[in-house]
Amino acid sequence: MTERKITRMLLVGDIGATKADLAVIGPERGPRAPLAAKTFQSASFGSIEALLKEFLSQVSLPVEAVILGVAGPVSGGRSKITNLPWIMDELEIARALGLKSVRLLNDVEAAAHAVPFLKEAEVETLNAGDPQEYGNKAVIAPGTGLGEASLVWDGKRYRPSASEGGHADFAPGNDMETELLGYLQGLYDHISYERVCSGMGIPNIYAFLLNSGYGEEPRWLKEKLSAASDPTPVIIDAAMVSDKPCKLSVLTLSVFVSILGAAAGNLALQMLATGGVYLAGGIPPRILPYLTGGLFMERFLRKGRMSDLVSRMPVHVIVNPGGALLGAALYGLHTKTD
Repeated sequence: MTERKITRMLLVGDIGATKADLAVIGPERGPRAPLAAKTFQSASFGSIEALLKEFLSQVSLPVEAVILGVAGPVSGGRSKITNLPWIMDELEIARALGLKSVRLLNDVEAAAHAVPFLKEAEVETLNAGDPQEYGNKAVIAPGTGLGEASLVWDGKRYRPSASEGGHADFAPGNDMETELLGYLQGLYDHISYERVCSGMGIPNIYAFLLNSGYGEEPRWLKEKLSAASDPTPVIIDAAMVSDKPCKLSVLTLSVFVSILGAAAGNLALQMLATGGVYLAGGIPPRILPYLTGGLFMERFLRKGRMSDLVSRMPVHVIVNPGGALLGAALYGLHTKTD
């Protein structure tokens, strides 16, 4: 598949609960070389309109259309980010910006639009498998939350479809995860995979391990966590230190990766993803050594009578940090947006 030529200037975005990546894509450079790009902290703005106006005031480029991947379900041109109190509406955004063309996509669906066009350097392969030509593909994306999407070949190209599978019931796969489920049932009414397999899930796993006696919290890490507005990057950084990483943080990421492997294997079966499974989102590239260490694939493959089937499915990590922005731009190329 080849990328089409852009014929107008697009504002594309990857809008998450934590941060918002925005870029302007123009005809002269194409979807992989933005004319301008900037990252904002989402919570610093009261609305998506305020955020977009601020970006456009800084770049001063004649944008003709807006395509945003947003971290939540989209229905009837409206969306609410799952972990941010914004209501987004295509008509309201268009009115505020004085544009005719605005489209909202689920953020993982946006990333899925980029999957057929990813280059070799933009992925890290965990399992080469035996990909089936035109086989279904699946995307699982742990970021602030946990997103999922699918791609199905329609005879001419792959068509992505959004999903809220990250909110499906969490199913423990060993004794420790059973304890984790019981611990979380004391805190939440519904325990989804997102509660344990996302940026918000990592602190849940860490707290469970600490409170259940699986490890001790170093004083230096306790001080860092108490001062942090978001504990997730602190826990990840403590586990990724090459010289004396925190054992409790290492165990936290090991549990996280194991659960992610199981969830990805579930999605692979549900989608019959013979064309491949892709890990997207902000977390996988940051913890790549944990994903390549074998624990992820061990859980991915542990599917009983279906283990041989999933062993033939390729598994890749998308390491291009702008994958969702690229996908939003490609959506604009392949879809009429006005």
